[in-house]
Amino acid sequence: MKHELEHEPAAAPAPAPAAFLNCETVKALWSKTYNTSGKPDWSHIYPYYRPDIVFQDSIQRIEGIDEFIALCERLTDRCEELSMDIHSVAQVSGTIHMEWTMTMRFKKYPSTPIFGATVSRLHEDGRIASQRDYYDLWGDIFNGIPKFKPMYRSFMRKKFG
Repeated sequence: MKHELEHEPAAAPAPAPAAFLNCETVKALWSKTYNTSGKPDWSHIYPYYRPDIVFQDSIQRIEGIDEFIALCERLTDRCEELSMDIHSVAQVSGTIHMEWTMTMRFKKYPSTPIFGATVSRLHEDGRIASQRDYYDLWGDIFNGIPKFKPMYRSFMRKKFG
């Protein structure tokens, strides 16, 4: 006599890993991303983002995890080396704030530190729904170009200072 197909009981779905995001886990995960020698690896943090993530910085605004992953890969391809020092992380309710210095080294240019901050808003499922990175892209990059820095800083003081 044939037995009915036996099915294993369905396992309970694992909670989203991002449900555990807090100041300590964010600092540990993001430090692991950048502070290896050479190029960063973001693969371990992608599960902490929602599929409909909205990311914005000084350059662009993108929507969706596939676009976010492509953005990270482009940055990795452009840099010879990329590191990040995380200075502080704070959480207020469903928003995580992080202050950092990112140092990028390109093929023909010296290392360039960029000082910035990230604001990540968590969805009710615990994953990051939106992320906004704030930084002074041009000022930080121009500070690394010896002949251009004095002209740029003079212009900024005259126009905005």
